[in-house]
Parts: sequence; structure tokens; C-alpha cells
Amino acid sequence: MTGVEAVVRSDAALLEDDLAEFLGSLTAPARAAASVYDAALRRALYEPVADAVGSRIGQQALPPAAGAPGGRAPLRPSMVYWAYRNYRGFPEGAERAADFAVIRRTAVAVRILLKAAVALDDIQDGSVVRYGEPALHTTHGAPLALNTGAWLIMSALRHAADPAVVDSLVRSVGDGFTGQAVDLSSRTALTRAELTAAPRATRVDFWESTAALKTGTLFWMPLDAAVAGLRVVEDDRQALDGAMRQLGLASQLFNDLTDFVPELGGANIHEDFDGLGNRVFLELLDDAPPGGDFKPYVLGHPKLRRTLLALAEEAVALKRAAKDAVHGVCRSERSAAYFDVTIERKGHLIDRLLTTVRQRSGA
Repeated sequence: MTGVEAVVRSDAALLEDDLAEFLGSLTAPARAAASVYDAALRRALYEPVADAVGSRIGQQALPPAAGAPGGRAPLRPSMVYWAYRNYRGFPEGAERAADFAVIRRTAVAVRILLKAAVALDDIQDGSVVRYGEPALHTTHGAPLALNTGAWLIMSALRHAADPAVVDSLVRSVGDGFTGQAVDLSSRTALTRAELTAAPRATRVDFWESTAALKTGTLFWMPLDAAVAGLRVVEDDRQALDGAMRQLGLASQLFNDLTDFVPELGGANIHEDFDGLGNRVFLELLDDAPPGGDFKPYVLGHPKLRRTLLALAEEAVALKRAAKDAVHGVCRSERSAAYFDVTIERKGHLIDRLLTTVRQRSGA
């Protein structure tokens, strides 16, 4: 284990400890249920909150490592902590107490918001399983899952505390809901008709605008909140903003392509074929039958393999461009290595996807 990885693991373990403390403070009343009201509150709020926050759903974790911080459990590094290490340094000495406290609270708030987004997204998409775990609404019902997601958003913003961080997170939440709304509209008859009739450039612009808000925000939110809390200079903030939105587009391309190469993302094959949010569909609509079933049309399209290859190459190019942009603002080689360890937990799958598509296409 390298010195940089040790710091990544130590920061990630601290985040897990802080998250457990946060969860304990929220659910403490559930352990002292002395009345019918208390028992109802435990079942209707604290238990769903505990399930949502305790879920292992999310990016791939670092595997356990003997003798390492948090070595007995998988750890999920945070881009929030990368920002601190980049702009405030590695822990040879004492941490900068005030800044480190802001970062610790920000990292917890970001994780809670991501958990809330999963709970709400699964309701909207009708997903019963995500990465092998039952969706919250299947175990507690849609009304309680909806209430839990909203309550977690409120709790996360309150926990962040720092005004600049809260302002960043509020904008991220708004962007995420905006992107989700447009994505959901791609399943409506009117938007489907408009997309089918539109030229390819318009369809791609629709996809990019939606993905930048819906998926790009998941990458942008942690970093922007962290650099806001650290009062990072605007030029770096803008560079990181652009890089994270590129990573978001790369990630959404990966998600769309795994409908056709499902083993890479653990997705159910063809699960998103009921809407027109999938980039592959939008690339191939020029000769689509009006109002017809797009699934057999796309699966039998003569340009399907060529399109999958082109989009897989685009995803890799976007990821590399994003990494180059972040490396451009890294203050040290150790910071660049920290970022790579963090982002390549999923990033390596984007490279594997291209290799797989190339093999299948005979390229």
C-alpha cells in the first residue's frame, strides 16, 4: 500500500466514522421508544433513514486491507477530502482545524444527499433493485421512502452548516432535480415525438444538457461544495467544474451503453428502453418508425455496433480530458495520485467497456 493510498484510506475511514456518528445522532430517539408515538416515529422515519444511509449503494469501494485504516471494511473515498489534500496538504503535521472541520461536515452532507438522491430516483424510475440491494421504497413503501429522501436533504443541508457550502449544495440539489425532470420527460409522448422529429444535433444537445445536470451534478457537487468551503480561487473552481461535468457525461455514456453491454455495469439488459434518454437511441432515430416500438428498431439497426464503439470511445476521451484538467490544478504528484485512486474506482470500468465493445465489433 502506497503512502498516498494510506491517506486515502485514513480519510475514507474518518468519513465512515463521522457518518456513523451522524446517523447515531439522528436515530438515537429510536432506541428509547417509550410510547406509541415513539415507536411509530422509529418505524416511519428512523428505520428508513438508517437503511438509506447504511446502504452500500454507490461507487465501488476500496477493498479491505490488512493493517490499513478501516482495514476490515470496504471504504469509499470522497472527492471532498481530495480537495482538502490538494489545497491544504497531506497530514505530515497537524490538520488545519477550522478547514478540516468544514471538510468533515461537508463530506457527510454530500454522502447524505447522494443517499437521498438514490431513494428518490428509484421511486421515479420504478427500480426495485439497485446493484443487488432492494430499493428503499420496496422495503418501506413509496410514501415513506419519499419522505425519507426529502428529510435527508434537509438534514444534510443543516449538517453542512458553512454558508458557502450550503449555497453550493442547494444549487447542486436544484440542478439534480432539474435534470431528473427533463430525463423523466423523455418518457412522455410529446417529448418522444419532438425528439423523434428533431435532427441528430438537437437530440444530442438534449442528452448532453440533461446528463450535465442529472449525472454531472453527482460529480460536481462534492468538489464544488469542498472548494466553496475552502474558499478556493475562482479559476481553479471553474476548471474543476468543467472537469466534473465531463466525468458526468462519461459516466452517463457508460450507464447508457451498459444497457447493451450489461456485464460492465451490473445493469439489467435493456432496462432503459422505455424512454428516449438513452444516447444510443438518440443517435439512431433518423429512420425510426413513427410512434412505433423503438427496441427492435435499435437492436436490429445496421449502425448499432459502430455507434456503440463511437460512444465508448467518446466516454474514454471525456474521462481522460477530465483527469488532465484536474491534474492541471493539482498542487503535487501526491494530490494527483489521490485523485486517480478516488476516480478510477469507476473510471477503469469505462476503459474496460471500450475494450469489450472493440472486441465485440471486431475492431
